[in-house]
Formats: sequence, C-alpha cells, structure tokens
Amino acid sequence: MSQQYKGEEALAKAPIGRLMLKLAVPAVAAQIINMLYNIVDRIYIGHIPVVGQTALTGVGVTFPIILLISAFAAFAGQGGAPLASIRLGAGDRDGAEQILGNSLTLLLGAAAILTVAFSIFKRPLLMAFGASQETIGYGVDYIGIYLLGTVFVQLALGLNTFISAQGKATVAMLSVLIGAVLNIVLDPVFIFLFDLGVQGAAIATILSQAVSAAWVLLFLCSSRSGLRVRWKNMKLRRKTTVNIVALGIAPFIMQSTESLVTVVLNTGLQTFGNDLYVGSMTILQSVMQMIVMPTQGITQGVQPIMSYNYGAGDYRRVRDTFKRLLAVTMTVTICAFLIVCLFPELLARLFNNNAQLVELVAQVMPIFFGGIWAFGAQMACQITFMALGQARTSLFLALLRKVILLVPLAIILPRVTGSVMGIYVAEPVADFLASATTLTLFLSRRKKLLPTDSHM
Repeated sequence: MSQQYKGEEALAKAPIGRLMLKLAVPAVAAQIINMLYNIVDRIYIGHIPVVGQTALTGVGVTFPIILLISAFAAFAGQGGAPLASIRLGAGDRDGAEQILGNSLTLLLGAAAILTVAFSIFKRPLLMAFGASQETIGYGVDYIGIYLLGTVFVQLALGLNTFISAQGKATVAMLSVLIGAVLNIVLDPVFIFLFDLGVQGAAIATILSQAVSAAWVLLFLCSSRSGLRVRWKNMKLRRKTTVNIVALGIAPFIMQSTESLVTVVLNTGLQTFGNDLYVGSMTILQSVMQMIVMPTQGITQGVQPIMSYNYGAGDYRRVRDTFKRLLAVTMTVTICAFLIVCLFPELLARLFNNNAQLVELVAQVMPIFFGGIWAFGAQMACQITFMALGQARTSLFLALLRKVILLVPLAIILPRVTGSVMGIYVAEPVADFLASATTLTLFLSRRKKLLPTDSHM
C-alpha cells in the first residue's frame, strides 16, 4: 500500500490502544501548541513594564472576537472532517474530496465577511464585551491588527482537521508547531525589541498563522495527501454544504457560545466588581484553555478512528475506542482539577505579578474549576456523537453547557447572592450538570447507535 493511504489502513486494522496513542499524542501536542498563540501573547503582555495589568485586561476583552473567528473555522473544518472520514471509511474518496473543497470555500467566505464586519464595529463591540476607558485602547490596538490575519486563522485551523481525518496526526501537529514556534520567537521581538506593545503581539500572531496556513494548503495540494484540494470541488453543492453545516453547527456553537459566555462573565464582573475582576477572568480563561485544549486534542485525535470504522460498519471497534477515550479524558480532567486546587497562585503568576490580581485569582480559581473534573465525560461523549455524524444531538449538547446552563446561572447567581462570587460559582455548577446529562444521554442511546449484532 502506498504511503498516501497507510494512515487509512491503520484506522481500520491497527491495535486500538497503540493507534489512539499514535493519533492522540500529535493531536494533543497540536492543541497545546495552538493554545500558545494566545497564551504566550498574554504572558508577554502581562509583563510589559508599568502597563502590563491594564494591557492584559484590554487584550482579554478581545477574546470573544477571537473565539468567534475560531468558531467559524470549526464550523467548516470540524463539520466537514468527520464526514470526510466516514466517506473514506466507506471507500468514497471522491465524495470525501468534494467535502474538503466545499469546506475550503466556506472558510474563505467566512474570512472575508468576518474581517470586514469586525473591523467596522470593533470599538463598540469591545466596550460591550467589558472594556473600560482605561483598557479599550489596548483592545482596539490588538484586535485591529489581528483581524488582518483572519483568513490565515480560518485556513490554518479549518483545513488542518482534514489532515487529521486521514490519520496523519503528526503532519497536522507539524502545521501548528511551525506557526507556534515562530510566534514564540517573534512575540518578544515585536513587543519589547521593536517596542510595539500589544500591536507587536498581534503582528507576531498573524505572521505565524500565515505560515501555518501555507503549510496546510501545500500539503493538501500535494501527492502526499490522501485528500486533495481540487478546483472542481470548490464549487458549493447544496447537499454537501447542507451536510457540512448540519454537523458543523455543533462545534460552531460550542466555540461561539464561549464568546457569549466571555461577554456575560466580563460584563457581570465589571458590574459587580471592577477591572481587577475582569483581569482575573482573563487569567482563569487562559488556564481553562490550558486544560480544555489538550483534552480536545485527545478527542480530536481519536475521532477519525471512530468515524472511519463507523463508516466501515465496524461498531465493535468504535465501542472499544469510546471506552478507552472516556477513561483517558476523565483521568486528564481529574488531574487538572487537583492541580488548580493545589497551585492556584503559581498559575496566576504565570500571567502577572500584581499582588492584588494574583491574590484574587488564587482565591477564586478552585471555585471556578470546581466542576472541571467531570468535564472529561462530556468531551468524550460529545466528540463521539460528532464522529458518528449525529448532528442534532451534537447541537443540543453544544447548547446545553453554555447557553442553557452557564449563561443564565452567570446572570442570576450574582443578583441572587448580591456578590460577584456568584459569577465564579456558575461555572462548576454548569460543568457538573452538563457532564452528567451528556453521559446519561450517550449511555441511553449507545445500543441504537452501535448495535452489538454488527457483522464485525
């Protein structure tokens, strides 16, 4: 078998444990590296002399816009990639490539619209997202430049999933690694050496994303890829586009509602607290990324195994993969819970040395992450529904944690308790309820989705 299709053969036949490790490790590394784009920016910005705390808070209020841009990348990328994997498993390579081409067109269209819309309305949006007169300038400076690289973010994040869909997790990791290493190198150069502050951080980020996007496109156009970008497949076809949208709406809502959550949390913290509390949320959400994104790497690395074998009708292999995935994700989130409870001050000091801010973060971090230990169950079940093409269920679960639970709780609890602490308590309550509901739903439907009387 040619090198081009060896990844697909492994999805069907390699031992599950070894295959999960082979695919998940590069995917986790890719998520960690991808996380560094924003985390490293914040670490450097938070340590800018004199204005570090204010600049960090200003950049923090841009997070909803950045999340929305990433959400549109997930809309086409994570909506199309599982469908492409299922098509590959069923032996329909032409159908898989048509999905890739239509996803690319959707990504380019989204990039154009987002760049124009956010560039026009960035200032009023940032004020609505919790900026103050002291922090708005830093937010506008950062996001104004970041938006110029929207197309690179769309292509780098959205198309990379189609590399993973072929079982080529190491190549997918390298596409992220190249950009992230470049970002880490360029950040201090533009921020401190060229004295460009937050604008320098944004310049470093978009240059790095441009390099990642170029790597991904070159690979998907080359003979090394089992899925190729072809001009004929970029013309949108109604049935293909509808299928991508139907499945992609769930990851889109998962990420875009993170933007809504950030707005609700920041405005609540500004209302019941002040800039110090908004700054604490910037750090807490950064730590949340440090936990969630590696876990997402595990689930995304394992997803092609389930999608490919579901398409091939090997339900036993899908069930075995899910059981191992659940055990791994639960272990990760339980360990993360212990770390944030034991070392909150150390984590806070990664981002800023202001004594008041560090003290506040150390106080609220164990509360905010009180339900993260259960989150592994939701992530394992959520990605399995996605992998099996269950669009409606994925949509409901995407709405459940953030829109149905977290947003109302974050609005109600501080008003009921009369304390800003109610906002921090909303997160663990939503995490626990959503995780319990998701696991119960999956267990109740597993026999119908994955019948035990399969021919395999």
